[in-house]
Amino acid sequence: MKKKALLLIALVVVIGAASLVGTLWKKKSRARNSSFETAVVTRRDIGSSVLATGIIKPQVGAEVKVGSRISGVVKRLRAQIGNFIEAGRIIAELDDAELQAKVNQNIAALEKARADLEYAGLNQERQRSLLKKNYISQQQVDLAENAFKIAQAQVEQAEANVDFARVQLSYSKIHAPVSGVIASISTQEGETVTASLAAPTFVNIIDLRRLEVQTYVDETDISKIKVGQEAAFTVDTYADTDFRGKVTAIYPKAIIQDNVVNYIVTAEITDFQDKILRPEMTANVTIFLETRKNVLAVPTAAITRIRGERYVTVLEGETKVERKVRIGWRDVGFTEIISGLSEGEKVIISQE
Repeated sequence: MKKKALLLIALVVVIGAASLVGTLWKKKSRARNSSFETAVVTRRDIGSSVLATGIIKPQVGAEVKVGSRISGVVKRLRAQIGNFIEAGRIIAELDDAELQAKVNQNIAALEKARADLEYAGLNQERQRSLLKKNYISQQQVDLAENAFKIAQAQVEQAEANVDFARVQLSYSKIHAPVSGVIASISTQEGETVTASLAAPTFVNIIDLRRLEVQTYVDETDISKIKVGQEAAFTVDTYADTDFRGKVTAIYPKAIIQDNVVNYIVTAEITDFQDKILRPEMTANVTIFLETRKNVLAVPTAAITRIRGERYVTVLEGETKVERKVRIGWRDVGFTEIISGLSEGEKVIISQE
């Protein structure tokens, strides 16, 4: 009898302990399930964007190769790599002794032609005077008039020769066609340059105020890009500065690397933020697409994806309800809700 009583007492103790443990576990589980963060469904502006990597390049016409139109020896070079040069400034000078001599030679020929013209004019008047007195024939007058016309043509030819020689002389001084920074120098003082079919290059000038960003946009996003859209980008050397730009062109031909298809989108730099940018800098570009005004939105972290459908957990009183939603555009941290939620409802973001 004593053994049965002891067994009964032990059984009661075990059942009580199990019940107590179960109660404590349920309370702990309930407390754990009640620890979550919520957000209210509100209206806000949602702006979509495309992120891509780009490279800063000179615009068309911003990089100019400056060369010589004539052959000769470089007498003086007034350029150093990295120097800023204004448009019209002399970059280099060729030895102009021969060209100056040709100018002088043609000026002398012009003076002789003018003297010949003056004599031909006097002779013409003399022959006409003698004809009036019947001392000579009409043929002699005609010869004098013809000689006068030939002398006039010779003066015009001599004047053209002088102009041409002076133009050739002006080519001995090479001027900067645009303002910019000297990017490279390919000719030195004392070298002989030969101008044949192509002008020999002296220096390269880049106008750092006329730069653009060539952005590589994935084929999945290229349909969203339109000319005129605003853009922003950063470069490593000015990591805390946002530069502004505007899309100016979309290249029709794709760039394929490692089986990845990209299209080049160029963006003109509209705000340099008083900084100096240089070609070939890597840019992290954001192209801003259309902005949707006053739409329902929730934090993106509140949305889960199950078998291709999107759901949120809505808090209805103390009850959590899974609800299917249809989403629209995404912004940084927020997603547009097209259907499935109403303004003011609470959704669960995270649960511990």
